[in-house]
Amino acid sequence: MTDSRAFTADEMMTVASARLLWDGCVCFVGIGLPSAAANLARFTQAPNIVLIYESGTVGARPNVLPLSIGDGELADTATAVVPLPEIFAYWLQAGRIDVGFLGAAQIDRFGNLNSTVIGDYARPKTRLPGGGGAPEIATSARQVFVVLKQSARSFVPALDFRSSAGFLSGHGSRARSGARGDGPQVIITDIGVLKPEAGSDELQFVARYEHTTVGQAVKATGWPLKVADRVDVVAPPTDDELRILRDLHERTRLAHSRPVALPI
Repeated sequence: MTDSRAFTADEMMTVASARLLWDGCVCFVGIGLPSAAANLARFTQAPNIVLIYESGTVGARPNVLPLSIGDGELADTATAVVPLPEIFAYWLQAGRIDVGFLGAAQIDRFGNLNSTVIGDYARPKTRLPGGGGAPEIATSARQVFVVLKQSARSFVPALDFRSSAGFLSGHGSRARSGARGDGPQVIITDIGVLKPEAGSDELQFVARYEHTTVGQAVKATGWPLKVADRVDVVAPPTDDELRILRDLHERTRLAHSRPVALPI
C-alpha cells in the first residue's frame, strides 16, 4: 500500500467506529481502539463530544492517546477529575452516558463479552486484563458499541467467561433482566458491521467494507451467522480521516517514546 488512500484493517475499523459518534455525545471510552475512534471523532465531526474515562476524567481532550486510564494526559486535559464512585454512580448508573465504547477478546451471538480469561478460569490458557468497568458500562450505558477483529477465535459459540452482558440468551432476556441500557447496538469488526436482530437479539451482519465480502464474515464467525437481507457497504476512509488518525498515532508514538522525568 503506497498511495494515501491505502489503509490498514485497524484504520478502517477506527474510522468506521468514529463515524458512529455524534457531536455532543457523552461517551464512556475504553482504552485502545475505542479511544482512538472516540478521539478521531473529536478531531473530525464531533468536536464537542464529551469523553469520559474510567479513572474519573470528564471531558478529556487528549492531544495524544493515553497508555491507560491512569495516563496523566487525561487528567491534564479534562474539564474535571472526579472520584471513581462519582463516575459510576452519578454518570453511568444515573443514565448520563449515551455510548459505552468497549473492546473484548470474545463475543457470542447475543453480544455477551469476555475480557477475563481464555480457557478454563482456574487453569487458563491466557489471563486477560479483566472486566474492569466494562460490566457496569455494558449494563448501564444507553447503548454500547463494541469493536474487535472478527475471527472464529473471537466470535465464538460459547464464551470461555462472560465478563459483560450483552443480550444474555436473547429473545428479550436482557430487557427482562432489568438492565438499564439498551445493550450492544453496533459491533464494528475488520470485516464489517453487525447489529442485533429485532426480536431474537441475535447479531446479524448488516454492512461490509468495499474490500471485504459477506463470505469472509460467515467464515470468520464461530456460529451460523445471520446476514441481513440488505448488506450495506461502508465507505473507505477519506484522505482527511486518514491524515488526522495517522497524525494522532504519530504524536502518540513520539510522546510515549520520550523519557519521563520523575520528580525527585
